[in-house]
Amino acid sequence: MRRNSVAMVCLIAWFLLWSQAARSAPQGHESRTFDFTYEVSLNSIPRNARQVRIWLPLASSDTHQTVQILNISAPVPTRITRGTRFGNRMLYAEMRPPFMTKNEFKIVYRVTRKAYSEGDYRSLVKYNQDPPPDTVMLGEYLKPDRLVPTKGIIARLANGVTRGKQGEIDKAYALYNYVFRNMRYDKSGTGWGRGDALWACDARHGNCTDFHSLFIALARAAKIPARFDIGFPLPENSHAGAIPGYHCWAEFYVDGPGWVPVDISEAWLNPSKHDFFFGSRDADRVEFSTGRDLVLTPRQAGPPVNYFVYPYVEVDGKPFDGAIEKHFSFRDVRPHQAATAGVR
Repeated sequence: MRRNSVAMVCLIAWFLLWSQAARSAPQGHESRTFDFTYEVSLNSIPRNARQVRIWLPLASSDTHQTVQILNISAPVPTRITRGTRFGNRMLYAEMRPPFMTKNEFKIVYRVTRKAYSEGDYRSLVKYNQDPPPDTVMLGEYLKPDRLVPTKGIIARLANGVTRGKQGEIDKAYALYNYVFRNMRYDKSGTGWGRGDALWACDARHGNCTDFHSLFIALARAAKIPARFDIGFPLPENSHAGAIPGYHCWAEFYVDGPGWVPVDISEAWLNPSKHDFFFGSRDADRVEFSTGRDLVLTPRQAGPPVNYFVYPYVEVDGKPFDGAIEKHFSFRDVRPHQAATAGVR
């Protein structure tokens, strides 16, 4: 009888350890290698145009993804530049008449993306402490953006949601849950998709841009550095196909683990992954840029770009509102195909 009891205790202990590890381990693909194609066709350029400038975001290698540019094709010479504030890469080109009917740009990447986890809420609470003194870098992520304010109703809401919470992890988790419970993923009507935190706070619906703009505004109001990341999603259970549009997410900074990822809209769409998407990120995505209110390189004549995942075009110094066709697609790469090109 005693032997059975000891065995049962050991089994329960093993199960508890396993379940804790399962909660904090990345779900889905541990890593994923794929070819990603970004295609743009610039049509309907005005006949009297004298200069067309185009900027396309370029994915870059970082801690969580390795990016190789396999091919760039364009109707005119291009050059790779980099933004000064956040370091985003971009492809820049200028065109002058005569213009072709279709001006096609195509970039083909090979990307290896890794899932990663900073741990779930339970394991991250050990970092509940006062944040370090602001460095120049972290100070950038406490400032408001044009559509992401940190005062007024946002500050009052952040104070209310985080009241009584101790430490940055507790506060960020409370804000994560507030957005999760009070927003709904709904792209009906107008106003969604701009990442207007005040609009999202009032309308309580939208897409990933609206979810994470509200979270970032609240986090910054609570003195927690937070940043906006944007790229493209890959379907978890498909090996090739078209990608209809972008996906964005957020990160907040805590001394210790560093940048902690959150993806509240994905958690809302799949509530079984609520705990996973606070502190972890899957491999089914590719990141293209960071930040809001972006000044491009060379500097655009128009106002700062709200976020940068689609091409930005100016005609004679004014933002182009004509036809820009976009097509994005991917194809998984088998392991033996992966090491074929140099990193650019």
